[in-house]
Amino acid sequence: MKHFIAISDYSAQELKEMLDLAIFLKREHQSGGNKPVLKGKVLAMVFQKPSLRTRVSFDMAMRHLGGDALYLSPAEIGLGKREAISDIARVLSGYVEAIMARVFDHQHVIELAKWSSVPVINGLSNYNHPCQALADALTIYEKFGTLKGLNVSYVGDGNNVAVSLMHICAKLGANFTIANPKGYDLPEQAINLAEQFAQESQSKLTFLHDPLQAVKKANVIYTDTWTSMGQEEEMEQRLKVFPPYQVNAQLVAEADRDVIVMHCLPAHRGQEITDEVADGPHSALFPQAHNRLHAQKAILVKLMS
Repeated sequence: MKHFIAISDYSAQELKEMLDLAIFLKREHQSGGNKPVLKGKVLAMVFQKPSLRTRVSFDMAMRHLGGDALYLSPAEIGLGKREAISDIARVLSGYVEAIMARVFDHQHVIELAKWSSVPVINGLSNYNHPCQALADALTIYEKFGTLKGLNVSYVGDGNNVAVSLMHICAKLGANFTIANPKGYDLPEQAINLAEQFAQESQSKLTFLHDPLQAVKKANVIYTDTWTSMGQEEEMEQRLKVFPPYQVNAQLVAEADRDVIVMHCLPAHRGQEITDEVADGPHSALFPQAHNRLHAQKAILVKLMS
């Protein structure tokens, strides 16, 4: 049994196979509907953080594949507070065929996987966001036909989304550049892993503080919110530090002329991205959001069928 906790747990070949499966399932759905390969199976969806894309995409993915999804709110479970995580994992394992958890603390999803006898999917943690990264790779692949040799530039906070994006780029041979303010770096542990993967795929990693330099020759510009959920007390300080990292028309003009702009959403328009870019000709924001559905179908089929 495999879980889906981190991109780093999967080989490049396994990730390519999952992307191929996502493409197949997307085409099958567009051609009249997916086969009910998960008929009679239920995914428990455990939420500590609110969500639009994660909740709806997993719910609809299970429906499209013939299964069902059960939403469990923060109040219903109280992960690690009302009841021990080890107990929750073992109880849910007797009711459902897989568990998806969207948590604050990465250790919570690790512990769920440790005690669960069914597959556990990381729907987001403070360390990483592997489901998002698979959808991102699918979006890039659909635009360019490959990730190998492409220049992917992330501008902003070295957060959970950036970790998984860096890892999937390094695994699949894309060159990854990040420009972040000093003190808002990617975790050292995540960088060390990425360097190993980049060595294997012969991709290049670049760590900068200058956003204009970071997007030179970029095929993809990626950004995310400056203040993630759980960091609200830092918002005032972050709003002083991050304005030079806004993805606006001036920044996009420095990149490749066919560049696509990505954002995992929700976007704080007028902060990390302008309306002009989010709604402009280079924007891939909404195909990217829709690809969460298809990438996650591939994860579900891989783990549950």
